[in-house]
Amino acid sequence: MSDTTLSPRTVLVTGATSGIGQETARQLAERGATVLLHGRTAEEARAAADRLIATAGIEAGQLCTYAADFARLDEVEALAGKVVTEHPHLDVLVNNAGMAAPDRHTVTADGNEIAFQVNFLAHYLLTCLLEPALTSEPGGRVVNVSSALHRTASIQWSDPNRARRYSRLAAYAQSQLALTVFAADPRVTAVSVHPGVCDTALLPLYSHEGSSPAEGAAHVVRLCDPAVEIVNGAYYDRDARVEPAPGATEDRTVRRLNKLADLLVGRSS
Repeated sequence: MSDTTLSPRTVLVTGATSGIGQETARQLAERGATVLLHGRTAEEARAAADRLIATAGIEAGQLCTYAADFARLDEVEALAGKVVTEHPHLDVLVNNAGMAAPDRHTVTADGNEIAFQVNFLAHYLLTCLLEPALTSEPGGRVVNVSSALHRTASIQWSDPNRARRYSRLAAYAQSQLALTVFAADPRVTAVSVHPGVCDTALLPLYSHEGSSPAEGAAHVVRLCDPAVEIVNGAYYDRDARVEPAPGATEDRTVRRLNKLADLLVGRSS
């Protein structure tokens, strides 16, 4: 990884309270970036910031905390509004927050299957709402933390909530495929990255052992660096740019997904 300083860049990391998100926030802050730490609750976000200050020697002034439960789209809207007001110039958005799909089919108050909403729809809405703040200057970008499991997935266009046939692995994989497809949206410069199988709360979906969250985070942080040139819609497996699942970057699929997402998050396109 290059050690170029990332000051004066401002980066929002969703799901920054544990795992790869917390490590991504730490590495970005260590390199001088101002990091906006998102957590599900204000308490979790504050605790994550306090941990970074205490254990990594990060300056308190480099960290700002935000809270939103991604299972509630109104909280995502409020989060975006607050960020745009307080940081009208945002260099990077790291869409990292994620959850394993539960064993039982679970629907949010917004009416969406919970993993699809938390892992994809909330990030879709957040990205759209942050678009005015996301700088068009060179290096401004969105980094979606996706998964190699997107290759096993299909998007159930007629039943995205998987109400008819639910499998937690298929639901999780669908959310990761949607996140990967969304990176090819022409509205913002974005890439997606599979950070490797890491020892986080999602590990049981993949295998019994994984690399450290710090190693996974390093692949995410690399893509936040303006010195690393990216191509919109590119997909990385750790450090290597590889082709995503067939069709993931097709214009037709991107447009179809945007239409579906706009409908599910209540945005009129």
